[in-house]
Amino acid sequence: MSNYVVVYCHPYEKSFNHAVLERILNALKNQGHASRLIDLYADGFNPVYDKEELRLFHTGGTHDPMVKKYLDMIRAADGIVFVTPVWWNSVPGMLKGFIDKVMKEGEGLSHTITSTGIRGELGNIQHTYVFTTSTSPTIYLRLMAGNGIKRLFVNCTLKQLGMRKRKWINFGGITGSSFERRQRYLDKVSATHFE
Repeated sequence: MSNYVVVYCHPYEKSFNHAVLERILNALKNQGHASRLIDLYADGFNPVYDKEELRLFHTGGTHDPMVKKYLDMIRAADGIVFVTPVWWNSVPGMLKGFIDKVMKEGEGLSHTITSTGIRGELGNIQHTYVFTTSTSPTIYLRLMAGNGIKRLFVNCTLKQLGMRKRKWINFGGITGSSFERRQRYLDKVSATHFE
């Protein structure tokens, strides 16, 4: 069985995102996987770069102890699950700041800069899942809004970091959805086979 890190990015514990998170944690446990949770808001993670953090970036260093803790968790995992809302057709600033600050340059960290671009160092992540919720229908995000989550976050950023077997699952039209529709979405989460 696999060792997963779950990265959760929502500030409200009664949100539908939180219900999705609970289902994911239960599914991982029921399938025999180990999991560790990174709850960015509950942890009080500061996603903002300051001058010192930016100065340390190219050395792989940090002065934020949460950055080292989070990267160590990811380096020790076989799989990763992101749970986040879609805000303005993209991931929230908190999650973007997590990627910006935690994904450190340097061999043995998250990526290495080469003469031809970025070489991802997170090949230990064999399975990558991105669960999102959105007010917009999924078809709108895919066809009218540029498919930013899949095109940029999943297939560029996470791919560049070396994360493998990436899968995006969006639950669209959530704001005006019925209880029954939300239940179907949650049942889909519970039925997800995490490899």
